[in-house]
Amino acid sequence: MSISSDFPSALKAGSVKGQLRKMASQYDSGEIAYSLVLADGDSRQKIPLNALLGQQIRLSHTGRIYCVECGRATKKSFNQGFCYPCFSKLAACDTCMMDPVTCHYDQGTCREPEWAETVCMSDHLVYLSLTSSVKVGITRITQMPTRWIDQGATQALAVMRTRTRHQAGCIEDVLRKSLTDRTAWQKMLKGNAEEQNLRELWQALKVEHQDALDGLTQRFGLQAFEDVSDSEDWNLHYPVLKFPTKVTSFNFDKQPEVAGQLLGIKGQYWILDTGVINLRKFGGYEVEVVCESPAIALANEQDQQQGQATTPSLFEE
Repeated sequence: MSISSDFPSALKAGSVKGQLRKMASQYDSGEIAYSLVLADGDSRQKIPLNALLGQQIRLSHTGRIYCVECGRATKKSFNQGFCYPCFSKLAACDTCMMDPVTCHYDQGTCREPEWAETVCMSDHLVYLSLTSSVKVGITRITQMPTRWIDQGATQALAVMRTRTRHQAGCIEDVLRKSLTDRTAWQKMLKGNAEEQNLRELWQALKVEHQDALDGLTQRFGLQAFEDVSDSEDWNLHYPVLKFPTKVTSFNFDKQPEVAGQLLGIKGQYWILDTGVINLRKFGGYEVEVVCESPAIALANEQDQQQGQATTPSLFEE
């Protein structure tokens, strides 16, 4: 997809450069507010995005990529922002993070046992969420509702609390015999799925998989699991002016410039009138952001006055 050469000169009203990080989000009574996070060494700039809806905006990749963990320059990014050495040695990049049922901590082969004791050996939630359809997933209890926002869920319900990530993964493995654990992102970006009764679905799943769930209780003990399905129902509303009827995605590795009218934000995606882009996928990519709104220029000034801004952990799962 080509970008028009007569892109509005008004975009020069505000510009900023930095390395992309996962967008930060705030949840307030169902409404979600996003901020673009740009890194430069240890400093962070946070640019409020909701106010930019309807504005013309441009992202230009400078061609430089920096590891989100160690900061070294790299020609290629792995696992949403890591250089190959970090990708190869960090526990956060191990395959068991994507499929916790394969956890090998007890075998003594964990890449970073101390990290795992802090992250994986902590309370986790098994949840049902509605993205493109109803899916099952797990997350650390501290990442609720961030995890659901990142995946573009419009509904979510925590159903089980476990003592470790591996235990949560074992329950997820049982439930994904009936539900997917993935999101069809193109469908998710075309609109909001029809509302579902997640609590009623959970009761049906418990009956369907009672023997397997009882087997996990016998394996890990009565104290390992707690049914929390009587907890709060989460309903999430994203800042979207218009959903696309056809989804075309941008890729900085193929096209260094992305530009258009910002029509919405859902999950970690920008929805432009020219296509969509998953900003989290390009963690560590250095970009210049140009927009007609003064918000970017103000962000620079506020950062200098208020000091470094904070951003969520890279390892929110």
